[in-house]
Amino acid sequence: MSLKVTNARRKQRVRLALRRSAGGRPRLSVFRSSKHIYAQVIDDLKGETLASASSLEKSMRDAGKTGADIDAAKAVGKLLAERAAQKGVKEVVFDRGAYIYHGRVKALADAAREGGLSF
Repeated sequence: MSLKVTNARRKQRVRLALRRSAGGRPRLSVFRSSKHIYAQVIDDLKGETLASASSLEKSMRDAGKTGADIDAAKAVGKLLAERAAQKGVKEVVFDRGAYIYHGRVKALADAAREGGLSF
């Protein structure tokens, strides 16, 4: 079995478990590339993005954060939590996708919790 098929299956398994336990809460979805990290809070019931943040934003680039390290992931998590709080979102479910809860993904989640999100 190829790696692409394995990752897709893992991602679907995680999403299905989230859908069952979400209880109407928005989903904090993480995408991690080799150079950047992206996160967004999605309301699946309405099908819209409530808040988003990434290491590609000008404020991140000006601060010298590359996106490929834990410090940038922490900054993205904190920024996302601030933007979600402005929209009135306090509780979310964490969607790690096909990624292991480790390294940059874990750093982003911890920073979002410190910023006020509950999951």
